Amino acid sequence: MTVLDTLANIGLLFFLFLVGLELDLNAIRRTGKKALAISLSGIAVPFVIGIGTSFAFRASIPGLEDSPQAPFLVFMGVALSITAFPVLARILTELKLLTTDLGRMAMSAAAVDDVTAWILLALAIALSGTRSPIISLWVLLTAVGFVVAVFVLLRPVLVWISRRSPDGEPVKEVYIVATLAIVLASSFVTDVIGIHALFGAFIVGIVVPKDGQFASVLIEKVEELISGLFLPLYFVSSGLKTNVATISGAKSWGLLVLVILNACVGKIGGAVATCLLVKIPFREAITIGFLMNTKGLVELVVLNIGRDRKVLNDEAFAIMVLMALFTTFITTPIVMAIYKPARPSSSTPYKRRSIAGDDGDLRVLACFHGYRNIPTLLNLVELSRGTGGRHRLVVYAMHLIELSERSSAISMVHRTRRNAMPFFNSSKTSSTTEVAFEAFQQLSTVRVRPMTAISDLDTIHRDIIDSASNKRAAVVIVPYHKTLQHDGTFHSLGSGYHAVNKRVLREAPCSVAILVDRGLGGHSQVAAQNVAFSVAMLFFGGPDDREALAYAARMAEHPGITVTVSRFQPNRPAVAEEDAAADEAAVEAFKARVAGAGAEDDGSVRFEEREARSREEVVEAIVLLSKCNVFVVGRMPPTAPLAEHADELGPVGSYLASPEFKTSASVLVIKRYDPATNPKSRRFDPKARPPVATDEDTIDEEVGGGGAAVVPVPCSPSPSELA
Repeated sequence: MTVLDTLANIGLLFFLFLVGLELDLNAIRRTGKKALAISLSGIAVPFVIGIGTSFAFRASIPGLEDSPQAPFLVFMGVALSITAFPVLARILTELKLLTTDLGRMAMSAAAVDDVTAWILLALAIALSGTRSPIISLWVLLTAVGFVVAVFVLLRPVLVWISRRSPDGEPVKEVYIVATLAIVLASSFVTDVIGIHALFGAFIVGIVVPKDGQFASVLIEKVEELISGLFLPLYFVSSGLKTNVATISGAKSWGLLVLVILNACVGKIGGAVATCLLVKIPFREAITIGFLMNTKGLVELVVLNIGRDRKVLNDEAFAIMVLMALFTTFITTPIVMAIYKPARPSSSTPYKRRSIAGDDGDLRVLACFHGYRNIPTLLNLVELSRGTGGRHRLVVYAMHLIELSERSSAISMVHRTRRNAMPFFNSSKTSSTTEVAFEAFQQLSTVRVRPMTAISDLDTIHRDIIDSASNKRAAVVIVPYHKTLQHDGTFHSLGSGYHAVNKRVLREAPCSVAILVDRGLGGHSQVAAQNVAFSVAMLFFGGPDDREALAYAARMAEHPGITVTVSRFQPNRPAVAEEDAAADEAAVEAFKARVAGAGAEDDGSVRFEEREARSREEVVEAIVLLSKCNVFVVGRMPPTAPLAEHADELGPVGSYLASPEFKTSASVLVIKRYDPATNPKSRRFDPKARPPVATDEDTIDEEVGGGGAAVVPVPCSPSPSELA
């Protein structure tokens, strides 16, 4: 146990250092009045109730009457009033509430709670060290002097180190080692003072500059070892110290029920009452109250310190640990049951769910994984903007960020708002993403709204689908699950990203396009007057190809684009008359649209009929078009697969993205919205037809994409639908 406790405490030191790195005092100063009021009431009311509960504990639990009274009162008050900031961030993210006004208010209140709780804990530790009030006062004054010294003497050193570590350049190892040594030295000093070693690490984390890359590099260096090894050891140590057998008899179990009720009534009641006073709706007020009642690791830290200081005995420690576990476990199911995010207003009906048609703005939700995808995305938007007027284009650019198990992911969550502006950021400068899209919007007629989705891969498709529904998008553009390497081959990002695309294809409330990025236009955005791209559209027939043809028609309106439409005769023997007639109508509509725009007269649009029927003939015809910049194809055309293993791109798109096909052209694979083939999208369309078997289902079964598990979240389908 001695070795285990030593390793666990070392891990806890650096974990508290990471917690300090995630907190931004400037952001806490800017906390709104509502969040500040909620936070203060969420601390004061349960603190007072905790003091009252402590008298019942001292009178009922044998052995507690010998513990010092004042430290015990403060420890009980802190234990009932604390809110676990990192745990709350994880819960809000999993429930898709972090980017809502409710989520931001809860996070701001929790941040204030976190700092206040550590100050109260320092007071409790100072009081528990000795029975002499003069010595306790001396400990507190010395601790205040240490904090002042850190801000006055140590912070300038850390600022100097941060400035010597500019973005884009590697951080010197000596700076990392020096900072970690400072953490250990500060922990030693606070331990000598008589507060606790944790406070030194926490204070150093707070004063490390949050601007620049130095803080993020520190997190990357420390968190893997701490979160993966040392922190679990701390949970093991706490579990071994918790003897549930000490809770025996009606009196002990009655105390457990009492402390759980007092914790819930104090925290939830105080927060709800304040929310109602500041005119927050009742349902949201109840939700905030339960969210603020989240305990977690910080609660365990407080209880372990109380046990080590002989303030809590084994029975009181076990009761308080079970209280912390219970209040944390009930948060997620209760919030899911009582709070549902607002649905889109009925005053703005969702009518246009596909590209085909001509009824005003075309709304596009374009997703991307990283900054390297932004130039291609912007160039694709430029190609798709049409002629303006009644063919306007509105783009919502969504940055998809995977929320990992690492603590830096939580820090990243804190810094992101729905519109991609930093949430916790002391800097007034805009993010790289926002600058890129803002510049594009000023130089073109396209409205671009940046957004950010941060979720684990099992649920990030819900962010995409719900955003498409809220924004009434006609098409969702998602990136291919493979990225281009320097040698021209594709490298898979992992099966998780592949599963995300499959889920979006199945559940999207509109058409879906998958973008295979081969660097359209190079590594920079091409100005509108310099656009000189060629687009090849492969038309085999079917609803997906008709949707792709409608997209190509929009591209053909751009003066800097030449579009070649190659129509292949279907090489499947049976084509329904209804589909054949629809194909002819789509082709005639395409010709009429480009003729109306004058594109056919100047030679920027070519329409070719090809008799290629066998796979070899089709491949040969496609190779002739390989020098174009973009291929536009339907996902499920009526043709035999051109690639051996078709993935989410379908039988033709998979070949265009395969190593067998040598080209530098990007590929846009489009799937038309049809509730009959999108069974899980029917929740967006009450009049949807029943699902029917399609060729797409066959491909899904072959690649095994349809069986991925999805974690249910608010406003999601039932678990039976997700099976």
